[in-house]
Amino acid sequence: MFKISRISVQKNNTSRYNIFLTDGKKETYGFSVDEDILVSHRLHKGQELDETTVASLKKQDNLSKSYQLAIHYLSYRMRTTKEIEDYLNKKEVNFEHIAPVINRLKQEGLLNDLMFAESYVRTKMKTSTKGPLLLKKELIQKGITEAEAEEALKEYPKEIQTNHAFKWAQKSFARSGKRSYKMELNRIKAGLMRKGFPQHIINEAMMLLSEEQDKESEWDALVYQGEKLWKKHERKFSGYELKNKVKEGLYRKGFSFDMIQQFVDTYENHDEP
Repeated sequence: MFKISRISVQKNNTSRYNIFLTDGKKETYGFSVDEDILVSHRLHKGQELDETTVASLKKQDNLSKSYQLAIHYLSYRMRTTKEIEDYLNKKEVNFEHIAPVINRLKQEGLLNDLMFAESYVRTKMKTSTKGPLLLKKELIQKGITEAEAEEALKEYPKEIQTNHAFKWAQKSFARSGKRSYKMELNRIKAGLMRKGFPQHIINEAMMLLSEEQDKESEWDALVYQGEKLWKKHERKFSGYELKNKVKEGLYRKGFSFDMIQQFVDTYENHDEP
């Protein structure tokens, strides 16, 4: 049987207390506890504790420290259950403590995977142009279930998905090089797929982009490619054969027949379009 000889506040953490014990002969340091354990067990000087109680208090304190470690990790931002578990494992917390800590955090409303997923989707929707399929993949990697991820994606409505896809397509198209409109659309479609947009959203974005097609930019691209082809083939061909070689090359690059014919006529008659 032990008796508490004194209780002192820790210098670096005033919410923790050192408990000193005596067996009737000499005083030794026994263990330390958080304030909530001190209060809940009404620990005080002169109180007698048997070995079982001391072991139980130490176990509760270790569990409390594991909980405080998780709270500190949560203080920076919301976390998923998997992130908390991974963090506690990394900190070499006793495996038996992880489930009780997780359960306590959930009971206190500090850990909720669905709320995390919904918040994650809302944030990414406002701060990025990622599509829903990519966000779903990221959520699952963070330990969110597929069902919870699907539920959270309701925060990302179709009209906003289409708007994001369209704006990204516009921006990407504006940075494009000297390509035909058809080739440029294929490149942008591939980019939107990589960003995680579903096919029906990509189709709507492409329709909007087509409505805003810049014919002047298409003409500039055709002239750029046409001049290169003309200079390339005029070394070996002339007249009808030269025009056919240029037409074939431009058609393979995705330009419309009418625009190709206009270019050939203009280039042939005026030496430059």
